[in-house]
Amino acid sequence: MRIPNDHTRSGERQDSTMTPMIDVVFLLLIFFICTASFQIVEQNLPSQVQLEGPAGNSLIDKQVETEDIEPVLLKIDWRNDKPVWSVSGQSCADLLAVKQKLDALATIDSSVPIIVDVEAPVPFGIAIDAYDVSRNMGFSEIQFAADASMLQR
Repeated sequence: MRIPNDHTRSGERQDSTMTPMIDVVFLLLIFFICTASFQIVEQNLPSQVQLEGPAGNSLIDKQVETEDIEPVLLKIDWRNDKPVWSVSGQSCADLLAVKQKLDALATIDSSVPIIVDVEAPVPFGIAIDAYDVSRNMGFSEIQFAADASMLQR
């Protein structure tokens, strides 16, 4: 009498029992792909339209107001081997005085854009210090000014 070989039978069984399971997995995959919605829900997107509220009080009116704000010009010159500071045309003795003026401005409105205008001989570290002071005061819209001769280099 011949002894049955379990190894060959178990190999055949795995193939025959795995096929229906693979079919089911593929059917589920196709089902979920067909029923999935790949479109972003519009209710969760930020919009500029205000749905409710009194007339005349819309977000578009607030945007027009913020566009009329003049930026603050933080100018840094280099004279006698040290920086000369001015904030919107008003001269400041040092970076601490600039910080105090920007702090006073930040208490009024920190959404005002700041333009840092650095002359050519000013060391780069001083310009970065001015940028850091502006960021620490809460201003988020800070830009560096550049003249056309610097852009052509």
